[in-house]
Formats: sequence, C-alpha cells, structure tokens
Amino acid sequence: MSQHLPPLNALRAFESAARLESFSAAANELFVTHGAVSKQIKQLESWLGVQLFERTGGRVKLTDTGWRYLVQVQDGLDIIANATAQLLQPNRQRRLVINSTPTLAMYWLLPQLAEFQRQFPDVELRLMTSDRDISRLDAPFDIAIRRGPGDWPGYITKPFLDERELPLVSPALLEHSPIKQPADLAKHTLLYADTRPTAWQRWLTLAGVPELKPASTQQFDHFYLALQAAMDGLGVVLGPLPMMQTELAAGRLIAPLASPVVPVRGYCWIVPRSVMNDPAIVAFCQWLESSAEMLGQNPKS
Repeated sequence: MSQHLPPLNALRAFESAARLESFSAAANELFVTHGAVSKQIKQLESWLGVQLFERTGGRVKLTDTGWRYLVQVQDGLDIIANATAQLLQPNRQRRLVINSTPTLAMYWLLPQLAEFQRQFPDVELRLMTSDRDISRLDAPFDIAIRRGPGDWPGYITKPFLDERELPLVSPALLEHSPIKQPADLAKHTLLYADTRPTAWQRWLTLAGVPELKPASTQQFDHFYLALQAAMDGLGVVLGPLPMMQTELAAGRLIAPLASPVVPVRGYCWIVPRSVMNDPAIVAFCQWLESSAEMLGQNPKS
C-alpha cells in the first residue's frame, strides 16, 4: 500500500496551500517556512507527474487537475481524522451535529428526536438551525437538512421528506369567519414569510382566484413566525404538510379547504462524503427516511 501513496507531508502542505490559496498562509498554518511548503509541493508534483498550481509572480492558483485532486485529498484526510478521533475516544458518547432549517427543526424534527434517542441512547445530538446554504455555514456539521435537490459537490445527499401546502387557520378565527371556498379568503388576513414570497400567489392561482384581494396582509421575516401567528389567530397561513401534522392533530390549526394541495420542493439530508460510512451518521439518515415513510411522505413511498 505505501508504495502507492505520495509523501504524506507533501499532501498536508498541498491541502493547506490549496485551501488557503497561498503558500505563505500555508506556511503559517503548518509552522514551517514558505520555502518548505514550496519544496513539498514541487516534490508532490514531481511524484504525481502533474502540475497542481499555476504560479504567476508571487501568486498561486490551482489548476483544474489540482482542484479535482484537492477534493479527494480532503476526503481522505477527513476520513483519517474521523477514524483517529473515534479511536482516541472509544468510550465517549458519539456526538452528531445536525444543521437544519429552523421551521423543519421546530415543527417536524424536534417532536420526533426523543424516538431517535430511545433507539440510539449512545448518540448525543446537537441541533443547530440555519437557512444559509451549506457552503456558507460558519460551523462544521455531520448532517445538514435543506430543501433540494441542490448542487452540493463533495457531499452525499438524498431526498427523504416530501412537502405540500394548504391554507391553515386557528379554530377561533375560522369560527368567526368561515372559509368554505377559496374566495372566502378575501375576508381574512393572509400571512406571508420573506423566505416563501411567492407561495400564496402560486396557491391562489391554482385555486382559481389569482386576483383575490385579502382584507389585509402581514409579513414576517421567518416562516415559523408566520405559523405561530396563525396559531395565535392573526390570519391564515399557507402551511406545510406533514410538518404541521402535530398542530392539526392537536386542534391548534385547521385546514378548512381540502384543495388544491400544492406540492413544493421537499427536504434532503446532506452528509460530507468523507464521513458517510460513520455508523451513527448512517443510522440518523436511515431514521430520517423511516420517520418520513411512516407519515407517507417519503419520496419513495
């Protein structure tokens, strides 16, 4: 095996210089000189027989071959780091960092996490929420949940939860002003979220009332605020199913209209390719899929 491996110190220097796009910055990170980094990378290029960097004046830039090699090298180093961490901490509870969109975390994921913990008591979960693209996240994660499918190079991803939209309203508001057909929404306040700006117009068009003028509208920066406002009786929200199934079952919200039910982009789990074989990660992804399948909302259902 060793005869097929390039010099490991040179690989480290390459990964650092490629990620930082600077030999000098790599030298600072690795506590060596600029010349040492340059020498290691020349040694690696000679060993591979390919050029990894374009050198123009005092600047360096990865070649296309270098970019492709960087992805594979980072995957390999991540696998080694992960295996080492598990070896050095065999008796410590395994921690998984889950990064989910806020609304899904609050209304679908959190209510079910107790069941995962019951099945896997040795896995500690740390739940973080964000709407940002995974390429712009500040903190590392083991599993991310985002709408998809998307373009996520370097990650393994799979759809696991379908979603559809339907108007939802509190029982008290519905009793005061019934909704028996889409046109009745004109008597109500429609609740909007900045993260779903075209949702209502799409639904109203499919319902056959594209020109409907509601009594008023109210705007929220986050969708979960619009959902809470609906439960508090402030208006009608275009709510996601099955995400709001718990609130519907508890009677906090009612779906007064049976149609149209509008399908929208569902959710995917996203895992860095380098840790995809981690047993705890595999278990969590399979649990996500089975949880969605129980609701009849798994894409393969």
